[in-house]
Formats: sequence, C-alpha cells, structure tokens
Amino acid sequence: MNTGPLPPMLAALCRGAVLLGLCLLGTQPALAGRIKEVAAIEGVRSNQLTGFGLVIGLDGTGDQTTQMPYTTQTMSNYLQQMGIALSPDLASRLQLKNVAAVLVTAQLPAFARPGQNMDVTVSSMGNAKSLKGGTLISTPLRGADGQVYALAQGSLVIAGAGAAAGGSKVQINHLSAGRIPGGAQIERAVPTPLLEGDSIRLGLEASDFQTAHRVAVAINTRFGDGVARALDGRTVDVRAPTEPNDRISFLAELEELPLKNSVPKALVVINSRTGSIVLNQAVTLGPCAIAHGNLSVSISSTPVISQPGPLSSGQTVVAEKANIEIRQEPGILIQVPAAPKLADVVRALNALGATPQDLLAILQAIKAAGALNAELEVI
Repeated sequence: MNTGPLPPMLAALCRGAVLLGLCLLGTQPALAGRIKEVAAIEGVRSNQLTGFGLVIGLDGTGDQTTQMPYTTQTMSNYLQQMGIALSPDLASRLQLKNVAAVLVTAQLPAFARPGQNMDVTVSSMGNAKSLKGGTLISTPLRGADGQVYALAQGSLVIAGAGAAAGGSKVQINHLSAGRIPGGAQIERAVPTPLLEGDSIRLGLEASDFQTAHRVAVAINTRFGDGVARALDGRTVDVRAPTEPNDRISFLAELEELPLKNSVPKALVVINSRTGSIVLNQAVTLGPCAIAHGNLSVSISSTPVISQPGPLSSGQTVVAEKANIEIRQEPGILIQVPAAPKLADVVRALNALGATPQDLLAILQAIKAAGALNAELEVI
C-alpha cells in the first residue's frame, strides 16, 4: 500500500484543473445583480408533502412479503376499502411479488391552486428489486399539519435498466426510485400573506448588512424615500400598494431592480472529501512565508518460504515479510507576496506547486496565521 504523493505529471494536472478554474473566475468582472437574485419575499415558499403508498404491476420485482409485513397489511387494508374483506389467515398468506411499499414526496409550489398538477418522487422503502414498469395507486399527500393537500397516482418513469440470470446481475442507474411527471393533483391551497397588510418583507439569502442596505437604497431610489428600510442584516421591510393588481406590478418591478457594486464577503469553500477549492473574488492574501513537505509511507509484503531439512518430517511454511519505508521530502520555504486580487491569489498558490489536497492544509494554516483575508467554510 502506498500513501505517498501523486506522480508529478498527475499532480500537475490536478493543480491545473482546480487552479485554472480559479484563474478564469478571477478574470471575470463583478456583475450587477438583481434584487430577486439575493432576496425572496417572506411567506412565498413551497411546502413539503409526503405520503405512504403502494406500487403495483411489477414484474416479480416487488417486496418479499415474508420480510416486509407492512406491504401485505397495506394491501389488505386497501382491498378492504374496495369492499373485499380478507380473513386474517388468508391475508397473512398473501405473496405479493408484484407490489412494493413506497414513500411519495413532493413540493407544493407557492400559489398552487386546486386542480393543478405537480411532479412527485416515488422511493421504495422495502426490499423491492426494481420499480420499473410499476403504477402508483391513489396516495394522499399530507403536509406538516397532517392535512391532505394532494392525491398522487400514475405510472413511474425509471431512468435505469437491469437484468439478472444464473447468479449474474447487470444494472444501470438506480431502479428503486423514480418520478411521475404531473402525477399529483392538488386538492387544497395554502394561504399566503402576500396581500395582507400595507407592507411586505424581503428575506436575504445570506445575512449581510451591506447587501441589506443596498437593497433598501435601490428601492428608495426608484420608488421614493421611506419606502424601504433595513430591519437587520437579513430583512428589509417595504411599503407596498394594498390593491392586489398594483401590488403584483410593484413587486414585479422591484425584483428587477439592479444592485450595483454588490461584492460578497470573502469566502473560501473547501470540500474535504473531493479536494475541491473555490474562492470568490473578494478573497485577498497578505504577505507570508510557507514551507510544506510531503510524507511518503510505502508498505510492501514479500512471501518467505521456510523449507524443512531432509528426513525431518517437517512441513513447508510460507510466511510474510513486511518492508516499511518512510520518506520525508524536505519543505522549501517560499515567500508569498501580498495578493489584493483573486488572480494574484491564484498565482501565489500556483507558485507553491502543491496538490489540491495539500492546499487544503495550506489554506487553513494561512488563515490561522492571519494572512488569508477570508472565511473558510469546509463542506
């Protein structure tokens, strides 16, 4: 097993893939955004719905009812609602290879009205091998308050395929989850406070006092002083017309107002699992000196055969001899100049000649030393 550094050519390719993207990002000018891209109207949101149902019509790939008793119980309850009563003994002996118990989830859009359709996602909750070719029977979808807001039913669309024979199996993509386009019909609307009162509130996507101030300034510049006021770093209160049509027109124009010179806070996002690093244009770097060495550990195993002597009645024994080698590469002290722009930061990091995995540790060390003027976020 070798846990040492990547080969030089592969390491160079990795550095180029990550840092080239950062260079391109740094060459882009800061664009003016719109209010609709940084804020949303409070109360205008979707709602999560979920339900428990059955998928029928499977080609012998449904739940194994001996291990999933709730599938048999649910089917028995459904048949009873249809007027078919089964004795407990008969219900317990049902073998439903073409039926699978599933959970159905959906997002109820804002302003959705009864009679409209929405997409649903169907996921197996048992040991069904595949839901391909199945049909979801009528399933009520409930909200967090326990009320039924939609009914789902229809044929599943599964983006996959599979086959098995003689102990061999081939599968493409995931077969135990799928979608039904337009598979749920909305039965109840969720009231929204959009038309209530003489004002509305904008909620920013991220807490930032500067952005909240600029949103209020942009609105007051267009509609007059005193129309908008920032309540905190995430909320802006806006006086709006009370007549429904005028309020909708007001909000449509408000969302399109530009926010010039909107600069986000300096942020470095690190994905510790994949080694990805993303920097925004506000990141700056102070002068510092960096030394980073690599530790290489190599472990190899060599079989050793012990042969007994002649006429000794002994047995040949095979043993393993482990060779462990540790190599510490020297770290060269590199002076990194101050970098006031993202392009300068990228050039400074490129000069280190480090792999993306090394950069994870280097950036955290630079931040701890106070030379990185940005916030680190590890995901």
